[in-house]
Amino acid sequence: MGLRVDPTYRQRRFGLELRRLRERAGLSSTEAAALLGMRQPQLSSVEVGKTGLASERVQRLAQAEGVSSQTCVQALIDLGQRSGKGWWSEYRKVLSSAHLDLAELEDGARSMVTYEPMFVPGILQTRDYAEAIHRGGYRPMTEEGQAAAVRFRVRRGALLTGERPPSLHAVIHEAALSVSLGEPKVMRDQLLHLIELARLPHVTIQVLPSDGPIPFGTGFVLLTPQVRELGTVVVSHIEKSLYLDDEEALSRYRDWFATLAGSALPAVDPDASPETCAAKGSLGLLQRILYPLL
Repeated sequence: MGLRVDPTYRQRRFGLELRRLRERAGLSSTEAAALLGMRQPQLSSVEVGKTGLASERVQRLAQAEGVSSQTCVQALIDLGQRSGKGWWSEYRKVLSSAHLDLAELEDGARSMVTYEPMFVPGILQTRDYAEAIHRGGYRPMTEEGQAAAVRFRVRRGALLTGERPPSLHAVIHEAALSVSLGEPKVMRDQLLHLIELARLPHVTIQVLPSDGPIPFGTGFVLLTPQVRELGTVVVSHIEKSLYLDDEEALSRYRDWFATLAGSALPAVDPDASPETCAAKGSLGLLQRILYPLL
């Protein structure tokens, strides 16, 4: 099998985790290659995601590093052995690799937390909202590309109502919910959709008020699979989203999200009786924004 020309994020992450194992074991790439019964250039190709590594070799490297958790080792083996195929595969020739990488990360996540200062998080968007966002987008796209991007975004949302949905905790800035997008009905239906999604036991939605102590900041999503150490932070950027996966970054963004959630209004609870609701909560703010749109 030839070397991959354009490895996916998952494939690159597998190689990166192996390199981290090797470095923690105090082995040079030449020494590790000898330990694994392969040539150094082959190991270098593995570490940049251009090819995979057999499970027994992963086990051998983990033993050299002293990894005691078989759960962690197996999770790493699974990361490298996944086919990478899923519902997103049909978009491979239409959308960028960033779209596909995010969908694959979401598919493997046990939990997700996200903060969005300017838009409703993609996984929570309605079709009409997604269409309005792409029509007025800063990045030019063909009509075919726009239609595919909208279908893709709506399909991502189906994950939350699937058989094994991840938990999702979203903090959305009030500014993201106060725009009309030129069509009041679009935002009205989107706000109602958020309230309905909040009924799901695994979905938590909070609103960060404009008069709160925290400014806008940058949007991000932290995706955590079965093994916490293999989590990924995707930081939104106009040109290209930033993927962070080192221990320090994961810890920093977990702390940052905890701060955001602590400063946001109490979570949307559509089933709470009026007398039990806090004087000021996310649901009340959503309803206040929603009222002029009805």
